[in-house]
Amino acid sequence: MESHQLKPIYEAIGQGDMRRGQTECDKLLRKHSTHQGALALKAYVLAKLGNAEEAATLGQQVLHTPGALKSSHVLQGLWLTFRVLRLPELEIAVYNTALVHTPNSEQLYCKIFMAAARSKLYKDQHAAAVALNKLFKQDKYLWWVVTSLLMQAKSAQDSSVRQLQLTLAERMAEKALSEGRLTNTEELRIYLEVLELQDNHTAMIAALSTSGPLAEKIANDPDLITQWIGLLIKTGDCKQACTVAVAALEARDNWADYKLYVEATVAQASEGEGPVQAACANFDKWAAQRGRERGAKLAGVELTIRLHDAGYAKPVDEGADAVGERIWSYVDQFMTKAICYSDVMQHFVTHVKSATASGQTSGAIDFHAKQLEQRLHNARAAATATKCSEDAAQSWVSLERIRYLIQALSDDVDPQRWVADIGAMLSFGLDSDEAEQKLAACSDMTLIACQRLILAAFLAYPEPEQRGLLFASLFKVVCVLEAGIKMNDDRFLLKLYAIRLYLYLSCYDRARALYDTLNIKNIQFDTLGYLINGHGMSLGCFSTDLELCYDGVSFYDRSDARIPQELESAYGNGTYSNITDFTTFRDNLTHSVQRECTHRCALRGEAFDHGTSKDILEQWKEADAISIEHTDETIAALHDNRDTGVMGLQTPVDMAKWNLEIMTRQIPLPGSAWIKIFSMVPQIMHYIVCSEIELLEAKIGDLLVVIEEAGQSVSSHDLLLARGVHQVATLYLRAQSGDEGFDSELSALTEMIIGALPPDMSASNSLDLCDVALSTIRTASVATELFTLALSVKHALSAQRSPSANAVTLGLSQIRKTALRLVGGLRTWTEKPARESIDALWVNAEDPLLASATAFLLSRRKSAVTLATKGCVGSWLKSVNNMAAHWKKCT
Repeated sequence: MESHQLKPIYEAIGQGDMRRGQTECDKLLRKHSTHQGALALKAYVLAKLGNAEEAATLGQQVLHTPGALKSSHVLQGLWLTFRVLRLPELEIAVYNTALVHTPNSEQLYCKIFMAAARSKLYKDQHAAAVALNKLFKQDKYLWWVVTSLLMQAKSAQDSSVRQLQLTLAERMAEKALSEGRLTNTEELRIYLEVLELQDNHTAMIAALSTSGPLAEKIANDPDLITQWIGLLIKTGDCKQACTVAVAALEARDNWADYKLYVEATVAQASEGEGPVQAACANFDKWAAQRGRERGAKLAGVELTIRLHDAGYAKPVDEGADAVGERIWSYVDQFMTKAICYSDVMQHFVTHVKSATASGQTSGAIDFHAKQLEQRLHNARAAATATKCSEDAAQSWVSLERIRYLIQALSDDVDPQRWVADIGAMLSFGLDSDEAEQKLAACSDMTLIACQRLILAAFLAYPEPEQRGLLFASLFKVVCVLEAGIKMNDDRFLLKLYAIRLYLYLSCYDRARALYDTLNIKNIQFDTLGYLINGHGMSLGCFSTDLELCYDGVSFYDRSDARIPQELESAYGNGTYSNITDFTTFRDNLTHSVQRECTHRCALRGEAFDHGTSKDILEQWKEADAISIEHTDETIAALHDNRDTGVMGLQTPVDMAKWNLEIMTRQIPLPGSAWIKIFSMVPQIMHYIVCSEIELLEAKIGDLLVVIEEAGQSVSSHDLLLARGVHQVATLYLRAQSGDEGFDSELSALTEMIIGALPPDMSASNSLDLCDVALSTIRTASVATELFTLALSVKHALSAQRSPSANAVTLGLSQIRKTALRLVGGLRTWTEKPARESIDALWVNAEDPLLASATAFLLSRRKSAVTLATKGCVGSWLKSVNNMAAHWKKCT
């Protein structure tokens, strides 16, 4: 009977038509007002429709109705409701209440366990696991108990509680091992993690050394073998570590095992030459096996360097260098492989730093420069021959990368030396038969040439008064990058550098178009979103940037829903090693720096949604001023997942002086001060619209403190905006209090906004190209955003019947009139004179530094120059048009 009555509701829900589902619920409830199934399903429908408060109230009403949960329809409706509302405690309460009517239900206890596991309610999770293990005595449930104890321990704040949970987990796992109930490597990993958290390395080694069927499974798990070797080294048993490592490496290549084998060998070097000779013999043996040369040879290089650093290297004749020769021997054998440079980069760095520590930097640099010279000459000759093989092309690229690194290690700050041979590199990368065939080495050579050009430009023009020359140089690099992208559209790194340089020149639209071709998705929103997120807000492209922010917000929302499901699957499938990974991943993503930045950018963008004054005020009233509150503690808890090493650097990331990712930032990477500022802005607007005077006064005081402490961690334009927000809020307070300082505050705000607008071009049709690329559009964007916020304040004053509302209205009208004229003048310049300025000042101007690159572009790749010019002019025009349209709508 009940199923028949509820059928129309289920059909509507199944079709995704929640409105009809609500109608069907109401229809049934008009006939049977206490129908608990209909009430439970109505709560679910309301939750799906976004009526959270009403859904929660109704759901709890049904939950507390005696006997309601005897019905499976009520049970289903309620747990779905509370899961949609993300109220796990109430979802668990549903299952516990249902257990009263169905005691010892395995399904209900499993649901409690999973709901608690998804929501980090580890005590509830443990209680459910204990009940399942006691009632049903399955091995799976035993490991659920162990895992829940482990998760409780990892989340415990009290060290004594933590130790108690770990001790209980250890005892259960140890007993399971002795009874043969630890049967696979997933269960073993949980046991090992419990032991590792207690630094019980001896017990870990014993578990990994077990015999029987489990031993075979361990032997076939490379990660466990690597962990075993590492533990033996930690406990000082390096001889046994070597034995285990050799056995593992006889079976398979694993670089992690090679490194540990080297570490264990070096640790025994003081006992005699035997372990070192044995390792060298093994490396030679493995290198002779087909397909194993690279790992074994690289391990030999690693061993040589480690022995040298440990002081075991024998003295060598002056001019000879055993470590350096071993590195170059490896280069000779593998420079035809694209991976060669990644293999040896850190070894070059380590060798030079080691020489520096002993006061022999120049000797090491000279040695490597001498080794490189003839090899590079030969490789270049082979690659530029009539018929070039892929191996020859790749060899040249590998050696060019080494040349780049050696120059950086030698602290070479002569820009002319950095652009030496650029012409040959560009000709091969963009204008050779191999380039036409889309050879990967040609794109790599183009990238290296661009990296050299960028570095040379920053070295040559470091002073503010040289910005014009810097921008001209970077524009030519953009032209080279556009040519490279046109030759080979799937080259990710060429696009990354083009995006970064276009943004450096204040060109958002072209940067965004290139970013869209990268097919950024899923976790890349968190790791790479920083490349573009927020830049549109700073360059007048508010709505397009908002769309991208919404894509990021959607990813985070999907992850919030998906990761708990992955956790549930891990428990269900017994893949316990994934549980810690998923939990860590979830925590890092929940407290992600980029997530906070994306959310704050979205809040900024929503301020530009046009509507009636009532709509605008309602939007600020609904702003959640509590959840976006940040303190020093919450900021410190954030996790930075941003991948700033993605740009294919030819030097280690920690060589900051040569780090092009840092060098090409037009604005600082958003951090704690930025997040605090843009968390406070919507809070301030909320307090203004809601007339929360005390809270507003406190918040603008906090804002002023952050502004003063921000320093260079926040861009000058964002600080200008923050000061403007403080000015807007102060104006509101003066207006509400009838303070005599109101007029001066209004004048100051007017002066600030108009001062940030483009210069008056009515008398002259000229504009400094450098200023446009550096700040004109950015400051105009600040003026536009400030005006938008000031307009909301005007609406608030009008709604609150403030006597000062008319004066603010008049002042903003004058600002708008001036803005329309000045922004219109900037648009006129952008439509034509901008292109002429680029031709005169960036393309055709004499520049000895980039002479060879300029000659190549103008003679061989003029189309790339045209494309880059269109990219700059079109982007500036798009930004200006967006701002002009916004000013027109702001009435």
